[in-house]
Amino acid sequence: MKKNFFFPLIALAIVGTGCKQQNKVVQTLDLKNLDTTVNPKDDFYQFACGGWMKQHPLTEEYARYGSFNKLEEENQIQLKELVSELANQVKEEKGVAKKIGTLYNIAMDSNKLNKEGYQPIRAELENIRKIDSKTAAFAKLLELQYSGVCPFFSYYVAPDITNSKANIFNIVQGGLNLPDRDYYLKNDEQNKKIRQEYLLHLEKMFALCGNDKASAKTKAKQVLDIETQIAKIQFSRTELRNPRKNFNKTTVADLQKIAPAIDWTQYFQTIVPNSKITEVNLAQVPFMKALNTIYQKASIDQIKAYYEWNIIHEAASYLGDDLYAQNFDFYGKTMSGQTQMKPRWKRAINNINGIIGEGLGQMYVKKYFPAEAKERMIKLVDNIKTSMGERFANNDWMSASTKTKAKEKLDAIIVKIGYPDQWRDYTALNIQEDSYWANVLRSNRFDIDYMIAKLQKPVDRNEWQMTPQTSNAYYDPTTNEICFPAGILQPPFFYMSGDDAINYGAIGVVIAHELTHGFDDQGRQFDKDGNLKDWWSEEDATKFQSKTKLIVDHFNKILVIDTLHANGDFTLGENIADNGGLNISFAALQKALKTNPVKDIDGFTPNQRFFLSYASVWAGNIRDKEIRRLTMVDPHSLGKWRVNGTLPHLQAFLDAFNIQEGDAMWLAPEKRARIW
Repeated sequence: MKKNFFFPLIALAIVGTGCKQQNKVVQTLDLKNLDTTVNPKDDFYQFACGGWMKQHPLTEEYARYGSFNKLEEENQIQLKELVSELANQVKEEKGVAKKIGTLYNIAMDSNKLNKEGYQPIRAELENIRKIDSKTAAFAKLLELQYSGVCPFFSYYVAPDITNSKANIFNIVQGGLNLPDRDYYLKNDEQNKKIRQEYLLHLEKMFALCGNDKASAKTKAKQVLDIETQIAKIQFSRTELRNPRKNFNKTTVADLQKIAPAIDWTQYFQTIVPNSKITEVNLAQVPFMKALNTIYQKASIDQIKAYYEWNIIHEAASYLGDDLYAQNFDFYGKTMSGQTQMKPRWKRAINNINGIIGEGLGQMYVKKYFPAEAKERMIKLVDNIKTSMGERFANNDWMSASTKTKAKEKLDAIIVKIGYPDQWRDYTALNIQEDSYWANVLRSNRFDIDYMIAKLQKPVDRNEWQMTPQTSNAYYDPTTNEICFPAGILQPPFFYMSGDDAINYGAIGVVIAHELTHGFDDQGRQFDKDGNLKDWWSEEDATKFQSKTKLIVDHFNKILVIDTLHANGDFTLGENIADNGGLNISFAALQKALKTNPVKDIDGFTPNQRFFLSYASVWAGNIRDKEIRRLTMVDPHSLGKWRVNGTLPHLQAFLDAFNIQEGDAMWLAPEKRARIW
């Protein structure tokens, strides 16, 4: 998949794309999604979602299939119709439409892709094999990094978290091609097996790209060795959540002293031409110091093998079927438990979303996004913000001064709904009828140039960091903004003609979830302008931490599979946001019900329907391998535990379903976390 060079967002989940037109009929919850053989007091997730899970068993294509995936499938069909139309008449199209159609035709031409095999990267691999010195190796590193292929470390441009109106160049740890450092370091049987399979995968991929058996075996070992060394010096995912630990403004002169093996002046002349960079954020200083030693000690042959692998790995999705199939065999089957790759057209649509996403989004919202959905969302957001402000005012553990500053930050949050007011210009993106990989490389450079240009400009707070067809939402602490693309404004999140109970239970919680990210353990460290600045009293900060510890301890005790527990520290931000999102949106619903009372529907009270609607968002089935993988790499708790792990903290939930001490869903009052 094409690389993205964006500041990490605090998003709701990793989900699909698209948006469909809403029905005019009144929408309600589907009772077939329930499992009424289960007592909600024992397992609310199974009660609320068991029927859905039974109706939607896992197919070979998926490691996890949930309501998100179902939505994605429906939306991809619409995107396919739109893109196929452009592809069929590509000779008559112009501009972005022609580029989208051309890309789709290239991606769908299996005969051409299989005939080419690994030829699109062959010349690059041969050039790497000719490297004969560290000087030549460094020159190649510059070429690769400017192409969006990033051995050893990565970079991006984003707002300076100490001066959020200006952008800064960030250098961050990287260099691994397994999803997390722990895959290289943990010595349990599961991770040992994955490392063995990874080594075999490396050998097979090298062999498919022109290496004889002996060379493939040697290079595979060299790659695993150097990546293991890099894994040992990386911050953990929990450490990466600490913004203060990961922001270290450094002059280029000092950077040269920290990592002298790299000529940083030459590096910036290549990556950031015509820009006079004097300081950067060196996110993980200990990593770069240790990486300098790894680079100095590595042999030329080892570096060459590592470069080769980075090219092969990044290009595999855009080459012949043999390479794609082998890549899927490891990353799909071994890592996640999938047994069948996605159809070619789905992969093509996903890649177009990554390459010309906003261009496609402009066409998409014009055809599919109803204007009235945006109008209703604006009202919902206003109601949720009002509810949150009232909860700040009534908060019994914060001082008056901290409450005032919290309210100021809440009022300053920028809200983006549907699609951007100004669309990105793709004129300079060069799409040609040559190889798929060549187009991806040109697109990478196009995105890098677009990103680097931001260094010369103030931060654009009108820019969107998700495409409008994305079914997700985000909060960005440096711009203090929440964003709800068109793609999420449909069931099971948003019911255009549904009643307040189900809308506040789903999209209302999403809105409040994203708002709460501004006040979770990470977001609370940023002020209303997006600067990393402590605006809390010491006493309030201590109280906050004691409350969040209840969440950490609660989730650490959850056994997700076998002997593997959830990671309460790693998932803390998302769990705080779920907790706050539910409390805030439920309070907003109570105000709405006073103005517009709703009767029981299908035998459920409005309060019960609120929680059923929330749970339905996380309905899904998942393979054991994917449970293990996501527990290691995903800052969100698994769907089941976003329901059964979070709801017991809410007295309103316990009351709604008359859950008492002794019931499985009961949580003792002293163990419940109530923050926002």
